[in-house]
Amino acid sequence: MAKSEYVHKSHNVTMILYHFVCPAKYRQIVFEDQEVERVMRETCEGIEQRYEIRFLEIGSDMNHVHFLVQSVPMLSPTQIIRTIKSITAKQIFKECPQVKERLWGGSFWTSGYFVNTVGLHGNEETIARYVRDQGKEQEYRKFQGQQASFFE
Repeated sequence: MAKSEYVHKSHNVTMILYHFVCPAKYRQIVFEDQEVERVMRETCEGIEQRYEIRFLEIGSDMNHVHFLVQSVPMLSPTQIIRTIKSITAKQIFKECPQVKERLWGGSFWTSGYFVNTVGLHGNEETIARYVRDQGKEQEYRKFQGQQASFFE
């Protein structure tokens, strides 16, 4: 689809990339249908026109979809995926009624999803080294070495 770019706003410049994985409801095989893939692609193009969400890649495996998405800091990952899932589900059900028959509960997507941030310039180790190497070596102080655990 597209390539990531820096997003320039009045007070910030960002490049925020997310990798989302969304399973179809009941893990039903729905993406083998070329029509479903076409509707998904066209709907995502429409989402790009209305929201600050860019789809860099969309890939499907019979019962789930991977989205590589670029967005802005004002949209949380939850807001992004809620927008994507609700609009695509409505459109797929509208244009592909055969799918609604297979997903008897009235929902296209499961309620859950996977999300991971994607680094353009390196992985966690590379960024940690970059932060550590800022300033002069003898002046460097480590503020925090471990990530806070919110789930203990």
